[in-house]
This record gives sequence, C-alpha cells and structure tokens, in this order.
Amino acid sequence: MSDDKLVGIVLVSHSAEVAASVAELAKALSGGGAAVPVAPAGGTASGGFGTSSELVSAAAAAVDRGAGVAVLTDLGSAVLTVKALLAEGDELPDDTRLVDAPFVEGAVAAVVTASTGADLAAVEAAAAEAYSYRKA
Repeated sequence: MSDDKLVGIVLVSHSAEVAASVAELAKALSGGGAAVPVAPAGGTASGGFGTSSELVSAAAAAVDRGAGVAVLTDLGSAVLTVKALLAEGDELPDDTRLVDAPFVEGAVAAVVTASTGADLAAVEAAAAEAYSYRKA
C-alpha cells in the first residue's frame, strides 16, 4: 500500500529512546504498518530528557501526507507542548490532532488502523479505545 493517503502518526515522549522504541514496536506489531508514516519526537534538541516543540513540529511535517496527523504523548508536559503548538495555529500541519490515548497501546492501535487507510477520526477513535483494553 502506498503511504500517499495514510494518516501520519507522531509519538512524543520525554525520552528519545522511548519514542523511537514505541514507534518501532507499533510498526512491528501492526503487520502492514510499515507503510504508515510514523515519527518519534522524543527528548530535547540537545538530547536530554524533556520535550521539544521543534522536534514535534519537524516530526509532524515529516509524516504529513495530507490525510491528517495523529499525535500521541506520554506525560504531562508533552501534552502541554503539543497543545501550545496547536494553539499557535501555524506550527503543525493542517488537520493535526492531539489524541487522548495510552502511549504504547494507543500507538499500536493508531498504526494498525492507519495501515488500513482509515481516516484521522477512525485512527483517533481506535487509539482512544485502547484505554479500555483489559490485561486481566
């Protein structure tokens, strides 16, 4: 499948390693997810722990294929960073959404759903639904 019309996914973590690992895991577990544009945006520009609006903006631009961009975050200040970028209005691609979902399970659900060619609303819904996944 071509990635021309797939929803892009950005994974924002306070750790570059965590963001990259969750991106790798989500793509591996999704089977066909290799075609889905997924970009980690972890840590600060200098390589430390934290979040970087510049890294988030660059990741969103890298995955934008015109079908929307779903952004999932790990913890509090990552959420605030994305909300601030969305409020700016010109820092992220059109049709970028902050998705309220668990980071790992939501990332897998988002990539799996995006790999089917689903639209941004369906990708967001699938990721959010991951809150209800039971482990016991």
